[in-house]
Amino acid sequence: MSKIIDDFIAPPCHDEIKYIYQDEHLILINKPSGLLSLSGKNPQNLDSVHHRLIKIFPNCTLVHRLDFGTSGLMVIARNKIINAALCQQFSQRAVTKVYHALLCGHLHNDEGIIDAPITKDPALFPLMSINAITGKPARSHYHVLERFYQRLEDGSSLPLTRVRLTPETGRTHQLRIHCQYLGHPILGCDLYGGRLLSGTEKIPRLMLHASELHFIHPISGTPINAQCESPF
Repeated sequence: MSKIIDDFIAPPCHDEIKYIYQDEHLILINKPSGLLSLSGKNPQNLDSVHHRLIKIFPNCTLVHRLDFGTSGLMVIARNKIINAALCQQFSQRAVTKVYHALLCGHLHNDEGIIDAPITKDPALFPLMSINAITGKPARSHYHVLERFYQRLEDGSSLPLTRVRLTPETGRTHQLRIHCQYLGHPILGCDLYGGRLLSGTEKIPRLMLHASELHFIHPISGTPINAQCESPF
């Protein structure tokens, strides 16, 4: 098996984590784009959501992660018991996650389902790939919100589609690779074709934002319906 070599060094992230909600059991945050969820093995990748939060909440642990370039909602457990309860909700697919994204080009259909199994391939690291034989089931829903053209510096226009994405499963890079599979990669996605169209090379970030998170509070039993408006 090929040895995985991770030579990614995250540039400094000067944006702050924004707090959406907190109590004695959990924290809801808005993660900035360009911040790792968890510190990497390389000492230069120390800065992360977890690294910043444990300075304030010493016993906190991550329940789930967002990709480095993805912004938006994350729920953080303040102790191991809450972490286990929330992880159970995630594993049972009792948590609803909603994302907003800008896709390259104009989608033909107004809505649809992407059903394409995803697998890891050490030879392609850090890319994931679609594989009907070895891939794990992965399913995403999309709904078109807007089709428009963005004016670029050179005067040309870039066709874009604003979509609402709802993943049923939680595979690594699922939404990014599913949108590429659809033929319309997420704008700014360096791994899956979101910088290939002319004029997209200077896009400052991955245009993917976790905008809604719906789950049950593990102690009170109250439905938590968190929302965080997309910055793009």
